[in-house]
Amino acid sequence: MSSLGTSKGILEIAKFGVYVTVPIVLMYTFANNTKNLQKFMGNKSYIEYPPEAPRPPSPEELREKARELARKRNNP
Repeated sequence: MSSLGTSKGILEIAKFGVYVTVPIVLMYTFANNTKNLQKFMGNKSYIEYPPEAPRPPSPEELREKARELARKRNNP
């Protein structure tokens, strides 16, 4: 039974080693060599903006349109 416990202990140590080394290796690969990071992230466009819609009229234009409508209503 003790040999079964030892093998589980070695497995846990190996898993812990993988959990610790993978992020460190990835950070070292991308953080120390910016060309790798640019190559990896340069191929993807994360933000895609929609085409720009027509601008709403300015407040002055809205006031002028409101005045014109008021004049048309008052003068049949």
